[in-house]
Amino acid sequence: MFYLNTPVPDNDHTPPTRRGKHKIFIGMAPGVGKTYRMLEEAHQLKQEGIDIVIGVLETHGRKGTATKAIGLEIIPKKTIVHKNINLQEMDTEGILKRSPQLVLIDELAHTNTPGSLREKRYQDVELILAASIDVYSTVNIQHLESLNDLVAGITGIVVRERIPDRLLDEADAVVVVDVTPETLEERLREGKIYTPDKIQQSLDNFFQRRNLIALRELALREVADTLEEEANTTPSPGQNWNVHERVLICISTYPNSIQLLRRGARIANYMNAKLYTVFIADPERFLNKQETLHIHTCEKLCQEFGGEFIIIKNNKIPQAIAEVAATHHITQIVIGESHQPRWKTFFKRSFTQRLLELIRNQNIDLHIIATEK
Repeated sequence: MFYLNTPVPDNDHTPPTRRGKHKIFIGMAPGVGKTYRMLEEAHQLKQEGIDIVIGVLETHGRKGTATKAIGLEIIPKKTIVHKNINLQEMDTEGILKRSPQLVLIDELAHTNTPGSLREKRYQDVELILAASIDVYSTVNIQHLESLNDLVAGITGIVVRERIPDRLLDEADAVVVVDVTPETLEERLREGKIYTPDKIQQSLDNFFQRRNLIALRELALREVADTLEEEANTTPSPGQNWNVHERVLICISTYPNSIQLLRRGARIANYMNAKLYTVFIADPERFLNKQETLHIHTCEKLCQEFGGEFIIIKNNKIPQAIAEVAATHHITQIVIGESHQPRWKTFFKRSFTQRLLELIRNQNIDLHIIATEK
């Protein structure tokens, strides 16, 4: 279970035995259904006997979202006076005093009213988590700090409210709430996201189709990267868990390496994969001028394809390739067809056989490309 049924009594001043668990619902844009999904899960957990409250809920006038909150206890907001204006903010201290098992907190990137005890809502969340209270929160991908410049380049809009990337890294669960750009546009036109006076303006600006496609890909990739990194920090023995494809091209001093590199780059492009090229140099042998020029040409070509070029000194080529593959979480290895005389394989295993044996438990596919002799 995600929850431990151990609420902290109000009169217990002993340090909490655990940090609360944090689940983040993330989406590509407003209106994808993050808050609705969070409320759905909350109702299911309430039926299981979990003590749940709403810390803050931003419905933005969406009737479906407001209706979905019915039946869940809401902690009243507190009033903060700023420039003689009464503003409402989440009552973090009220939540801590109530001490539920789970609290729902919308819009994680929100900036609190000047004069609040903490500047950002995510800081309130961290305080609640430290008190052994579990948190469900919501955020859009454009609010992630590291993506700020990229999002501005895509949409032309600089996002002012941001959260540090570590919140995603530290979260116990991250859920992508995903819909197609077409579905989101339809919701917008039907008035399910913004009021009628804001619909056309939104379609002409942030909600342009190309923006939504790019933001959707960002959201999916960001969470995939987070999950992959988490899985590979504690992998099962001998296994790598890879969400993204990564292609490793193994070149040599033979001229056909150029042909091999181009074929491998096409494979990487088809798979939308990151590209790596490796050259295993014999530490006991110096390259002549022609060979050095050839390797330099391969490196330049690899970089033109957007890849990373790696040079390793090792006289055990299959082992060196396998080590590079493990280090960079490679999923596809591309090698050239062996031009070794067939009679030699009667006396020892071929290069391909040795490499296959070394990568067998790494979930890696091996591509053998026919090249000109």
